[in-house]
Amino acid sequence: MTKLKEIRSKANLSCGDMAKVLNISKTHYWQIEKKQRKLYYDVAIKISSLFNLKPDDLFYEDYNN
Repeated sequence: MTKLKEIRSKANLSCGDMAKVLNISKTHYWQIEKKQRKLYYDVAIKISSLFNLKPDDLFYEDYNN
């Protein structure tokens, strides 16, 4: 499980909930979470700010491996 999915699940948010907040499609969000779509910096900032984290705290390990 990616750190993003773990944090999203703990916050009781669905992929659809995240997509709405980020103003992207549910599929787009799901692909980001599954590392099937490139994560752009602006989206990383939006996602991490939802959880009061820095982008590196949330994504560094997942995308560095």
